[in-house]
Amino acid sequence: MPRFKMEVVTAIAAWAFAAACNQLPSSANWLDGLCPLGDNDFKSLGGRLSNSSKVYFPGSSGFTNATTRWSVLDEPEVNVVIVPGTEDDVAEIVRFANKKDIPFLTYNGVHGALTSLGRMTHGIAIYMDQLSSVDIATDGKTATMGGGTMSKTVTDELWAAGKQTVTGTCECVSLLGPALGGGHGWLQGHHGLVLDQFVSMNIVLANGTLTTLDSTSELWWAVKGAGHNFGIVTSITMKIYDIQHRDWAIDTLVFSGDKVGEVYQAANDYLVKNGTQAAGVINWSYWMNDADADPNNPVIVFYIIQEGVTTVDSIYTEPFHAIGPLSATPESGTYKDLAAWTEVADTSPPCEKAGMANPRYPIYLETYDILAQQKAWDVYANATRGSSAFNNSIFMFEGYSVGGVHKIDSRSSAFAFRSENLLAAPLINYYPAGEDLEQRATNLGQELRNILFHGSGREDLRAYVNYAHGDETPQQLYGSEKWRQQRLRTLKEKYDPNGKFSFYAPIP
Repeated sequence: MPRFKMEVVTAIAAWAFAAACNQLPSSANWLDGLCPLGDNDFKSLGGRLSNSSKVYFPGSSGFTNATTRWSVLDEPEVNVVIVPGTEDDVAEIVRFANKKDIPFLTYNGVHGALTSLGRMTHGIAIYMDQLSSVDIATDGKTATMGGGTMSKTVTDELWAAGKQTVTGTCECVSLLGPALGGGHGWLQGHHGLVLDQFVSMNIVLANGTLTTLDSTSELWWAVKGAGHNFGIVTSITMKIYDIQHRDWAIDTLVFSGDKVGEVYQAANDYLVKNGTQAAGVINWSYWMNDADADPNNPVIVFYIIQEGVTTVDSIYTEPFHAIGPLSATPESGTYKDLAAWTEVADTSPPCEKAGMANPRYPIYLETYDILAQQKAWDVYANATRGSSAFNNSIFMFEGYSVGGVHKIDSRSSAFAFRSENLLAAPLINYYPAGEDLEQRATNLGQELRNILFHGSGREDLRAYVNYAHGDETPQQLYGSEKWRQQRLRTLKEKYDPNGKFSFYAPIP
């Protein structure tokens, strides 16, 4: 390592482990008496940041709260957390990090679980928590959200105003984390992906410039699907819509594993229907262990969701009831109940940070291949039942309505997989206990994904970047067309030639 870089690493380590600092006042003497280091560069940074910015060091509750991740597999390592109070603060932090040749990484809901994040071994976490806001335009057609706004906050504040937009389904993740890689959501059958709602954004580029992008910008195509590679979005303006349906209903059916073929054949016939699933109908399912349903074997938990009704239409539910579920639970409520019904509310287990590894192995599909589903079930069930270290693992199948996604030209954004109807992903959940267990988990996740891939009959595997494991190729994450890969590389070389954004599904 060059002498200069070594000095920088030493300096930031000393800074990070100094006495805990909670605030970064705007005074140029912010370090004096708080974190005495005598480094004029750090003092200068404090003088350029807003009064509301903060800094947290290891050992403080602020540092722990900001950096504790949902998945502990290949976590990034940082020495200090800086919490910007304004959009300009983000630009100042990036310019400072560039000057000192220090890596930096944006933190929001800390649900990103790609193993590529582990390549960050020191540096600055830019924690976006304070940049949380939802401001509805006077015409009611758009809203501007801060770069650190959580999905639940967007849903709740828009709902209170009689509005809604497409967000990710999980309440405890940020709006922008999923959006920059696509963003699947309950309303996509009407309006497309989360990124399809983008109108403009403020973004800090790799050189520390805070700029505004919109459809006239060269980077607009790239940030819609590969956005993590090009900057830190400090605010986003998106399309919003009047609430169309306040009533929503769900039928939760639990099946034993011997029904796997019948369940997914019915899903093909009555729900997926080769991508013609009604805009207001969604099918989701989990394979999981549930001792209340079956104390000895995993089960299939299958959700049928419909908007605009208080009971899911029998045309969708009767074929599944005829199969013979272990239980069936109908419920009714509003759009805001969907996350709790499907176990992705901010109080649900997926929002807990319990010190477990949570690698996923996503794959897009056009339909459920029944033989592949049966084979995958056998492998999953044998690997997770009983006292297995993986007995908390789930296999996720997300069957959103896709009409709103399909109708948008696939060439219009870096998100490449608009023709897909289903998103599947085994999530191998376990407490880390050495390299052997980690390798077994990797083998299991890859085997399950490969079963579905071979059943699809395709030559190229297509993976959702926000669920990626981290060993996928750029072609598998961003599309295999040569023109796509060339366009991404050209933009990357122009806007981030030094690879400042290189930890989350990087473009080589």
